Formats: sequence, C-alpha cells, structure tokens
Amino acid sequence: MHPTTLGLTHAQGAPALAPSGVEVAEALAEIRKPVAVVASALGPVPVVVGDGGLAEIAGEELLALLPPVYPEWLGERSFTAAHGVRFPYVVGEMARGIATPQMAIAAVRAGGMGFYGSAGLDLDTVEAGVREIQNALGPDAPGWGANLIHNVQDDRREMATVELFLRMGVRCVSASAFMQLTPAVVLYAAKGLYRGGDGQIVRSGRIFAKVSRDEIARHFLLPAPEQMLRALVAEGRLTAAEAALAAEVPIAEDITAEADSGGHTDNRALTVLLPRLIALRDEISEQYGYSVLPRVGAAGGIGTPAAVAAAFAAGAAYVLTGSVNQSALESGLSEDGRNLLALAQATDVATAPAADMFEMGVTVQVLKRGTMFAQRGQRLTDFYRKYPSFDAAPADEVASLEKTVLRRSIPEIWAETKEFFATRDPREVVRAEADPHHLMALVFRWYLFSGAQWAREGDTDRRGDYQIWCGPAMGGFNDWVKGSFLEPVGARTTGQIALNLLEGAATVTRAGHLRTAGVQLPPGAFDFRPRPLG
Repeated sequence: MHPTTLGLTHAQGAPALAPSGVEVAEALAEIRKPVAVVASALGPVPVVVGDGGLAEIAGEELLALLPPVYPEWLGERSFTAAHGVRFPYVVGEMARGIATPQMAIAAVRAGGMGFYGSAGLDLDTVEAGVREIQNALGPDAPGWGANLIHNVQDDRREMATVELFLRMGVRCVSASAFMQLTPAVVLYAAKGLYRGGDGQIVRSGRIFAKVSRDEIARHFLLPAPEQMLRALVAEGRLTAAEAALAAEVPIAEDITAEADSGGHTDNRALTVLLPRLIALRDEISEQYGYSVLPRVGAAGGIGTPAAVAAAFAAGAAYVLTGSVNQSALESGLSEDGRNLLALAQATDVATAPAADMFEMGVTVQVLKRGTMFAQRGQRLTDFYRKYPSFDAAPADEVASLEKTVLRRSIPEIWAETKEFFATRDPREVVRAEADPHHLMALVFRWYLFSGAQWAREGDTDRRGDYQIWCGPAMGGFNDWVKGSFLEPVGARTTGQIALNLLEGAATVTRAGHLRTAGVQLPPGAFDFRPRPLG
C-alpha cells in the first residue's frame, strides 16, 4: 500500500490513531526485506521496500530505512563462520544423555550447533554416541560437539574423556561446571595447535566454556598456565611446539554466560552477567593482543523469541538453549518426564543438592511440579549436616529416611554403592569405610544420582523422586507455545523449537526497529506465534 493512500481504510470521521493493521503487520512479517519509514498524516508509517527499491516511495519524506533482519544475522557472523553453521544457535549439552546423539544431529540439520550430553556417561556409551553422530553427519561434519564436565572426585575421568575425544576427532567440547582449570581442559585446548600459512594459529579442537562467574571466565579467556603446559609436555601429551603456541591464545574462543539455567546454576541475571563477561573479554583481549576476539554467548532463561532477541540485543554472539529442548522428541528424558515438563510454569522450579558435589553444598535447579525431589534432597542435606554418621542419628529418623525418601534400607544402598565404586574408584570405598560421614554422603549421592536415572527411564513408581533439570525458561516456553502446534509434547522437535525461536527473535527485533523509528505498534507486535517452519 502506497503511503499516500494510508488512512483511507479508517471510517469517515474516525480519529487517525496510527498506521496499524496491514502496514505494520506486513513490515513485521517481511523480515527479510528492507522497510522504509515515511512521514504521513498518521505519523511514521512502515513500507516494505519491494523489487522497485526506494523508487517506490519517491516524493515521500523518508524518516528511516531499516535493513532486512535475517535469523542468521542476529549474532556474531564470526560464530557461524568459525563453526560452519547457519545460525548463531546452540542446543546445549544436557548431561547424562538428556541431550542425545539424535538431538545433536537434529540441531545440526536445522542449521545450528548441537552438543551431545556425554557428561556422566561411561566411556563406552560416550564412544557409541560420538560414532552415531559421525555416522549420521559424516566424520568431518562441522557444528557438533560433546560435553566435558568437571569431576571434583576424580580428575582421571576428565583426562580419559579428553583422550577419547582426541582419538575420535571430536572438534568441539563444551566445558561445564568447572571451578578451576584442569590438565584435561588444557590438553584439549592445546593439542593439535599449529601455525597456518597466513601466520595465524589454527585450532584442532575448540572449547566452549560455560561460566557464571568472572573468575572462572578469566581462566578460560587467558592463555594456558605455563606450569600445566610444561607438565603436559613432560608427560608426552603435548609437543613443545604445541605448548609454545598455546601460550599465545586463550583456552576458549567461545564463552557461554550461563545465567538462570537448569542444572548447575548460580541463578545469575543475564543482563548483569553478559555485559560483564563481554567487558572482561575486551580487557583481556587487549592486554594479550589476541588476533581472534573470543566470542561471548548467552544461556539460561532463554525459552521465548523475546528472550532470544534480548540476548542478542545485549551483545551475545550466540544463544544456547537447554531446558526447552528436554521436552523435545529427541530428548533422552522419558515421555513421562517430558509430559511433566510441558505442564511447568516459570515458578515451578526449585534448587536441590547436586549429586556430583553433594558434600560441597552445590545445588542444581530442578523441576518442582509433579515431583518431591527438591524437598527430599533438602532433607538429606539437613540430615548430613546434623549427624556425623547413621549410627549417631536417632533410629526413628533413620527409619523415616529409609521409608519416605530412600525407600530402601541403608545397608542395601551401601552394598550397591560399594560395588559400583569398587570398579570405578576403589579409593571412595576405602575412604567411606574409614569415615562414616563420607559413607553417608555416598548413600545420599545414590539417591540424587538415581533421581535423574528414574526420570530418564520413566519409572512412574518413583515419579515423586524424579530429578529433572529445569530453569524458568521452561515455563516461559510453555506459555508461548500454548494453543500452537508446538503445545503437544509429541509435536516438539529440536529443529522446530530452534527455527521458531530464531524466526520469532528476528520478528521481535524488527518490531524493536520499527518502534525505534517512531512507528506506533499495535498490541501483539512483539508476540510471534509458533508455526511449522522448514
């Protein structure tokens, strides 16, 4: 519609409120075309620029010219170029196989990145998962990786996992829950470094560091510590040339600012954390003169187009989604667990003790609705802090725990736990038999560990003990998809979730551009509704 005809659709004598309706709707829908904002009697009016270009608005007063908004362009172009993907979008590495190989494959095929949730799985299962991805996408396909989680009990597991990744040619690793650098991380970052013909240092493997604190981010933004590099060279794991090059580049070129996420979280506000990490990146990069500027992405609380658009507007190079993908068909979570997630509201989350860091008091964010895991986990924490051993606790309290939380006797649980650690890490058994408080911790860790397993298996008899990692984003996502084709759990796929979040973010961004140009927007202009995309 030509701007000079605007307003003729209003009833005779009706007040000229704003160029609502067709003009604004078209400007919002045509995100891949430029939009001219011109002056009219009704105020600034958006006009989609067609093949005729600006000649279409000849003679009109041009107030603003808005470029196309492509979902591919929302973040840093260097991200998509470095990782060989279409979109600056990452499907995160939900541990213990929640992010399955099929989920990583689906993410790549949708144009994003996908990380296999290999943390917490035995090495044979990890290897099988990596081979599944390689067989589906090709051995050298870009855009996927696997998870390396910090193991506070046994750093040998980290090293064995990294050695597996290097042997199998895993090109990207997402390092999560780290509180300090470890030799395994440094080895992966430095192994295979060489200087290309243009003089630039080329990486064989790339690390995504998921962090929520400045001090941890700093470790990953700095070059590898000289002492660790020397030790790895002495062990024959690195060459002297690789170590020398590692001293010139940061450990990670992709830093994910993890805000209010499911699982391990510090419940940080993204609008505070992200700018701070970007500023820290700039400070360190200037200090060390990096030729490649590390990218800072955003994770945690991202479950709607508005949240995605906000993260990019705040400077995120890419976004990473987690909780919302757990309800996808490719998720490793059981159908029963996915149905519970689909009912979640933003407030249906709570913190519970983390199985891997129970003694340290570390917590994870989990689903509260439909399960008692958070409350029961807190009972275990209180008991552990109150009593030095099971023998020191009143017999009725021990019996209550066995009946209402553990639902098995403590001797039975310890026998099973002892058998597990006898092959995995016998040092834990020796320590527990000498320290009854540590034995208690291992028994309680059995429950915390099993809660995630029951949720994955869909053991409905233990539904009240499901541990489902979940952040507030899940509730926002459920509200957004209500009434759309994505509301039924059976219709939620990793690809459709990704494409709709990105298309919606581009539409929300366009709405922001129009508002900044002075166009009065109708209600719902920032509300992109899910639709099948391909």
